[in-house]
Amino acid sequence: MRRLRFLLAACFLLLALDVFPPPPMAGAQLVPDYYADVCPDLESIVRDAVRMAVAHSPVAAPATLRLFFHDCAVRGCDASIMLINPDGDDEWRSLDGITLKPEGFNTVMSAKAAVDSDPQCRNMVSCADILALAARDAVFLSGGPDYQVELGRYDGRVSTEASVLIPHGSSDLDQLNGFFSGLGLSQADMIALSDWWRRVVSVANGRSCVWVRVVRVACRPEAGAHTIGAASCGFFGYRVGADAAMDPAFADQLRGSCPGAAAAGFAFLDAATPLRFDNEYYRNLRAGRGLLASDQALYADARSRGAVDRYAADQGAFFGDFAAAMTRLGRVGIRTADDGEVRRDCRFPN
Repeated sequence: MRRLRFLLAACFLLLALDVFPPPPMAGAQLVPDYYADVCPDLESIVRDAVRMAVAHSPVAAPATLRLFFHDCAVRGCDASIMLINPDGDDEWRSLDGITLKPEGFNTVMSAKAAVDSDPQCRNMVSCADILALAARDAVFLSGGPDYQVELGRYDGRVSTEASVLIPHGSSDLDQLNGFFSGLGLSQADMIALSDWWRRVVSVANGRSCVWVRVVRVACRPEAGAHTIGAASCGFFGYRVGADAAMDPAFADQLRGSCPGAAAAGFAFLDAATPLRFDNEYYRNLRAGRGLLASDQALYADARSRGAVDRYAADQGAFFGDFAAAMTRLGRVGIRTADDGEVRRDCRFPN
């Protein structure tokens, strides 16, 4: 009799699982094929959307990549950077967040719209996962590695201005290591990510832009704003002629853009290939042509110089380490069904 009751209970359990399946992998580890059954064409849909965004504006690629870094570095990879709070207390309106370019936000929103246009995928894919895929595609479409992205993140419901604490252009190696260590990342990860997490440090054409309720931006003139892959004079002008680590010829070049430390001009972080994903950044550091103090610190400090030399000499090594570091960054602060959701609109909680 006990055996019969056990068999009946087992059959009932199997039937219940078939009729009421559990949420897909709630609380489980991230996996590349998370959406294989519910949205099999997800990756091609997102890549096509990113390709269109980059064709419309090359700024979209580094802007999207920096958006991913900013998102993961603040509250974890939960797309909280996309949220708009009615009271104005959100990440993107912080002093660091407002420097993010609107092309990055618009790329993610366009990818989300493309995904949801497929009836099979509608409201099934988190904004956090779309952002992770879009960042990878931005790298690939700029000439970088095409790496596998782990999926299964849920979107967060909270975004606050006070939570934004990220490194700045004057940070030294210890400060950079301390910040990345707090994310569970190593010095090696930090060096591999250093080029592109700071690529888009501001907005274009000397304007500060506001991310609003629709997929557009409202901009106002603002002195000293930066451009794609560039920094305004105020972030590096104090080094020109005063920092022995700066190549004298490079310093002379910068004087043309910045007659004084507080001048309104700007300079590219990588003047040779500002929109291409390559190892030129590390080659510039070896030549004393790092624009920001935190850039040149990577070569000035013996603890990190070896990695810079390696990446400058071997682009393949840089690509491999970058892909691995991006994967580890993508695991920071993951939400599950217990503390997250799949947003219907990336800008607002459900």
